[in-house]
Amino acid sequence: MGHGGNVIDELTTDHREVEELFGRIEALPPGHQDRKVYADQATIELVRHSVAEEQYLYPAVREHLADGDAIADREIEDHSKAEQIMKDLEGCEAGDAEFDRLMGRLMTEIRSHVADEEGSLFPQLRAACTPEALDSLGDKVRQAKKTAPTRPHPSAPDQPPANKLLAPGAGMVDRMRDALSGRGKHD
Repeated sequence: MGHGGNVIDELTTDHREVEELFGRIEALPPGHQDRKVYADQATIELVRHSVAEEQYLYPAVREHLADGDAIADREIEDHSKAEQIMKDLEGCEAGDAEFDRLMGRLMTEIRSHVADEEGSLFPQLRAACTPEALDSLGDKVRQAKKTAPTRPHPSAPDQPPANKLLAPGAGMVDRMRDALSGRGKHD
C-alpha cells in the first residue's frame, strides 16, 4: 500500500499493513517458522507506528479535542500493553507454546485499538482539525517513522519532549541490530 496524505490516511494504511501481516500469521499452521518472521515484521511496523503517534498524533489530540487528555492517555495505555506483549513475544520462537498465546493477545489488543481509533478518534480529529493541519501531521508522522525504534522498549518515555529526544537514537540501534541479525526479513 502507498503511504502519503494526511495523518489519518497514513495511520490507516499502517493499520491495513499490520492486519495483512496478522492474516499471514493466522494462515500458517502453529509452529511454522514464517509465523515468527511475520510477527517480527508486525512488531517493527507497530513500534514505528506507535512512536510516531505518541510524538505527533496524541499531542494534537490533546490540543484539538475536548476530552483530548483522557483520549490520549487511554491510547498511550493501549500502546503500553501492546508493547509489553511484543517485548514478551520477542523472546519466543514460532514453535513455543507461549508464542501462540502472546500472538493471540497482541492481535486482540491491536484490533481493538485500531477499531477505536478508526471508529472514534479519527472522525473526531477530522472534524476538529483543518485539512492543512492533518496534512502537516501526516508529514511529521512519516518523518518520525523513518527514525523510530523497531523493537519494543516498554520502559522508554512515551510523551514529548523525552520521546522525541530518545526515539531516534534507539531507532538507530534497533535498525543496526535488525540489519545484523536479519530480523524481519523473509528469505
